[in-house]
Amino acid sequence: MIDLHTHTFFSDGELVPAELVRRAAVAGYSAIALTDHADRSNTAWLLDNLVPAVDEIGEANGLQVLAGVELTHVPPKSIADVAKLARDKGAELIVVHGETIVEPVMAGTNLAAIKAGVDILAHPGLITVEEVQLAAEMGVYLEITTRKGHSLTNGHVAKLATEYGAKLVINNDAHAPGDLVSPELARKIAFGAGMTEEQYQQALSNSAVLVAKAKGA
Repeated sequence: MIDLHTHTFFSDGELVPAELVRRAAVAGYSAIALTDHADRSNTAWLLDNLVPAVDEIGEANGLQVLAGVELTHVPPKSIADVAKLARDKGAELIVVHGETIVEPVMAGTNLAAIKAGVDILAHPGLITVEEVQLAAEMGVYLEITTRKGHSLTNGHVAKLATEYGAKLVINNDAHAPGDLVSPELARKIAFGAGMTEEQYQQALSNSAVLVAKAKGA
């Protein structure tokens, strides 16, 4: 298992980075990205603290750890600039908090994130055909999430991604130890979204590709 969307106590998660990574390792994960909520105000601070720590934590626990951010409720017109700031500060993975139907995310966030070429558009809600087509063209991965609430539109996302050739990943959006789901549960959630076994396996492979890209492999 790989989880490319998690939160520590640097934002609204429960655990310090080292404990989250340790619990992921014990749960059988091979890689994890630490992607705390960020906007222009805290991106530099977050990455200044995270980037120096991830390799040490990963090596100690026998898994790969990526330093990232989840740009959250950033005004659409600012997403590209804040994403560039995150890259410049060493972010290995950039996730954008998409237009989930259970939070008041600004309209236009999905499109701005895709145009900015971020790595993953998380829980993109009722994403449009045009946005999915652009994500496929830009190589932006769309998230199928195991998180309650955000997962309500998984079926819509999976259907359009399959139809228009966008790549999917499966993430937990983990905030607490219990959010690190088993492969069996992740597979069931994927099936519940209408994905086949082949599509589920491809999503796992897509996550591995992102990890390899982030680590320069």
